Amino acid sequence: MTVADRHAEALAGDLRRRLVERRRAEAIAGVVADDDLEGAVTALVSEQAAVLSEGRRSQVRELILRDTVGLGPLEELLSDPAVEEVMVNGPDQVFIERAGRIEPTEVRFGSESALRDAIERILAPLGRRVDELSPMVDARLADGSRVNVVIPPLAVDGPMLSIRRFTAARPDPAELVASGTLTSVLRDLLAEAVEARRSILISGGTGSGKTTLLNALSAYIRPEERVITIEDAAELRLRQPHVVRLESRPPSVEGRGEVTIRDLLRNALRMRPDRIVIGEVRGREALDLLTGLNTGHEGALSTVHANSPADALRRLETLALMAGVGLPHDAIRDQVRRGIELVVHMTRTPEGARHVVEVGEVVEALGGVGIREVWCR
Repeated sequence: MTVADRHAEALAGDLRRRLVERRRAEAIAGVVADDDLEGAVTALVSEQAAVLSEGRRSQVRELILRDTVGLGPLEELLSDPAVEEVMVNGPDQVFIERAGRIEPTEVRFGSESALRDAIERILAPLGRRVDELSPMVDARLADGSRVNVVIPPLAVDGPMLSIRRFTAARPDPAELVASGTLTSVLRDLLAEAVEARRSILISGGTGSGKTTLLNALSAYIRPEERVITIEDAAELRLRQPHVVRLESRPPSVEGRGEVTIRDLLRNALRMRPDRIVIGEVRGREALDLLTGLNTGHEGALSTVHANSPADALRRLETLALMAGVGLPHDAIRDQVRRGIELVVHMTRTPEGARHVVEVGEVVEALGGVGIREVWCR
């Protein structure tokens, strides 16, 4: 950042404070404020910075509006389509993920209150809020991007904000082969499995590309099938003509109105689905999924966080046990064996590349359920 840019930032901050104070004074005096914020900012800059060139005045106007109604310093990061995620670790530390790799930035917030203001501007249109009584929030922006906020006292070093960008264009299977995520042999194997209505579970760590692969595999679902997608944040973009998209809802600030993935899954089973696609299984809905798969609802697709195909099955068992209905472990394990047919495991390399590294078929084993390797990188 040049000296002139730093001066513009400082001037914009000072003028923004003056604008806020002026509007507060008008409110106290009973004067109705003009809704034209952009016009008010333009008038203030022309009044207080007339000696600057038009280019600099325009820059100051944009900085004031950015910090008043936009996302502050994050605007320049989010304007870059190559940025996949923005991670703010307090006002003085901002990282981004680009091409699968995390890198630091020179972006800073002027103060902790400036960061809190940006967080409020993100959450307010979504009807969400974060405060000391509710110091964590998970939300979705209008474009599908996922937002997570944690503030003190839970966040020790100041407010933490992460924005995981939503990519409107999802790669298809051919593009995943070109990028090295799949091989052509594996693509054909998975295409055959989806077309044969085999139930597939995609496992892997955070950011390993599970949802991207899930979206790509959905291309092999026949167009005449009725597909119901269930997600916490609607990210999937299926291309079939008959798709019903359901999204969970968190509780309101009063603690009411929550609709969970489990609620949506139970309702989806009554909606005459040919296919059910669940963005991620991570709670008690695992039992309802297994129940549906064992009562005629074939060909489901879903993802789960796990370290290997075998771990994915164990995690599914654990999640199903969390439903607390009193089923013995052996009964749930048997439902896993009968309901899930293939587990596809993904990893992300330190360089940011995503790969499918193993595909396992679920088989009966001495312990009740096991994995037989059918493909390995």
